[in-house]
Amino acid sequence: MASLRLAASWALLFLWASSSVLAFSVPNPSNNFTCQPTQSASGSDPIVLLHGLGATYYEDINELESWLKGKGFCTFSLTYGANQGFPNVGGIIHIADSALEIGAFIQQVSGSAAGAGKKVTLIGHSEGGFQALYVPKFVNGISSLVGMIISMAPPTHGTSLSGFLRPDLLLGSLAVTLFDTVVELVGCQACSDLVDGGQAVGALDNGPIVQPGNTVTIIASTHDELVTPPDTSFIHEPDVTNLFIQTLCPHDPVGHIGEAYDQGVWNIILNALNGNPTAPVQCSQGIPYK
Repeated sequence: MASLRLAASWALLFLWASSSVLAFSVPNPSNNFTCQPTQSASGSDPIVLLHGLGATYYEDINELESWLKGKGFCTFSLTYGANQGFPNVGGIIHIADSALEIGAFIQQVSGSAAGAGKKVTLIGHSEGGFQALYVPKFVNGISSLVGMIISMAPPTHGTSLSGFLRPDLLLGSLAVTLFDTVVELVGCQACSDLVDGGQAVGALDNGPIVQPGNTVTIIASTHDELVTPPDTSFIHEPDVTNLFIQTLCPHDPVGHIGEAYDQGVWNIILNALNGNPTAPVQCSQGIPYK
């Protein structure tokens, strides 16, 4: 009986959520729209960080964001693509719908004191990396506001459904049962969009991906267990640097989820922000590799 009551409660919540506005974004309350970079990051553009499938602004890209703030950068983040009934699981609605939320947020950052006279830099992981490429291409007026794009492990050309729906790999400390429940009740529209042959993948790959005025760094891992083969993340167009982590850190075993938390990757990102993504880095093992 208890399980039936629980199921009924979830069903009622689902019906309420479905009858409400589905798209639901949550800005990071620590976003400071008057932020100016410190001397160590002097002249740098404001950075918008985009989390992966099933994650939030406070999980997945949060440690990288804190690290970049410590380096003097002005950073901004949000939970995008959540269903209104389930705000703790982001990135599950259709890619195109999430893209509108992200585009509006980029416009907000660009129009703020932090963005005055500057371009916006996008840094995304997994689905967020895909969105960093998708939004400038498909949301009107955004490509001209964006300068640099740094994309970690994006499913640029699709991925397998069985791999991409492994919540134990995708969500880190977020309860797997929560993700399972949300997917069961609401569905995961983004999952369908991002698999091989998915609608968003097909749209992104139709014609040039990189928009005029945008420069892109793709960071992938040879050990990626979700985006397979890993080089399907790469874009073979002008103004793109494609880089395997193991090119600079050959002994780094990091996989898909770990990219967002790997200090070797963070240092590659820092080099990219400074205009030289292939420069030698301090790897996560603490051993510099040249």
